[in-house]
Amino acid sequence: MSKKKFSVNGSFKDSLNTLKFLTERKKFISDAEPTLPTPTDDFGVNRVAKSIHPKEQRLVISRIEEHAGIAKSYYFKSKTAPLAYFKAGQYLTFKFEIGNAVVTRSYSIASSPASALSGEYQITVKRINDGFVSDYILDNWTSGDEVIAYAPEGNLTCCPLRDAENIVAVAGGSGITPFLSLARAIDQGDEDCNLTLLYGCKTSDEILFKTELDLLSEKNEKINVIYVLSNSNEEGYEKGFVGADIIKKYAPEGNYSIFVCGPGGLYKYLESEIPELKKEKKYIRFEVFSSGKKAEEKPRDFSITVINRGNESVIKASSNETVLCALERAGIEVPARCHTGECGFCRSKLICGKVYIPEGEDKRRIADMQFNFIHPCCCYPESDLVIRIN
Repeated sequence: MSKKKFSVNGSFKDSLNTLKFLTERKKFISDAEPTLPTPTDDFGVNRVAKSIHPKEQRLVISRIEEHAGIAKSYYFKSKTAPLAYFKAGQYLTFKFEIGNAVVTRSYSIASSPASALSGEYQITVKRINDGFVSDYILDNWTSGDEVIAYAPEGNLTCCPLRDAENIVAVAGGSGITPFLSLARAIDQGDEDCNLTLLYGCKTSDEILFKTELDLLSEKNEKINVIYVLSNSNEEGYEKGFVGADIIKKYAPEGNYSIFVCGPGGLYKYLESEIPELKKEKKYIRFEVFSSGKKAEEKPRDFSITVINRGNESVIKASSNETVLCALERAGIEVPARCHTGECGFCRSKLICGKVYIPEGEDKRRIADMQFNFIHPCCCYPESDLVIRIN
């Protein structure tokens, strides 16, 4: 085999200068004090980073607001440090210990960003069928309770470099909350965009925050709210579902971005409707959503061997539940956030076995696919598994 010759441009003087630099650096390090002269927490950039991205926030429920028996708004104050700031459209992830299960769930922030500076967050929780965590919240949370939340996250936010100046927001049910936050931010001058809000509900009784939304729409020309009812012919409302025709009817002239947040049925419907609008992909923003795997008539039982920081345990799992659900149900704490595969916090190594990922929900990096890393929140076991978490 022939040898290849390589040459490097340089001079003897360059080598001497490099040697001198390394020698001086080594002496500087050896002569330095063993402790930093200034604690790292005193650096301004570190203080800002810690305030915006705390590892966790200890919150106290300050008050609870009922919404016609279909939902509740929870308001939080911080027990310790000031609340982390956020952008309208982001969510909070809460940590729960329910029985033997350790779970996390995310809820969009309904309050305006300015409210965080005043020391308050607001989320709204609606009861849903088989809502394990939502039922727990609605049945158990009371004023004065202390809860744990992580820093605000999420990408359903306005970005002038990416989005159009006009936003057409499509909301369904409790999916109104990120757009209520945006409307409040526009009205308070913290967001510079125009909002056309198309809010779909079954009947007018299910419309959340109607009084405030109407007031914001009347007082601020940048905000326009239209209600669309699917199961009612009441006067003063659009009838049907929010689709391409209604979006075209109320969208402003010129370019606009489309933001969507709501239940799974809304997402599925708009997947076939939005292409009719012929919008560039960058102008279409869906809040993260997991459609879930269709339940099998005869679920199969599997085992998962979990390697967690050197410890090993074996848990039970079903083909009808995500790997993350099996871990949470077994009381194994996993640093999960979005539950849709997007944030990557629950990223784990699949050492052995096979999983199913619903179409369109595999948001892993290419390298993770190549080296068999998975997001347990959107993977369903199809055999016995061996995984390494944390």
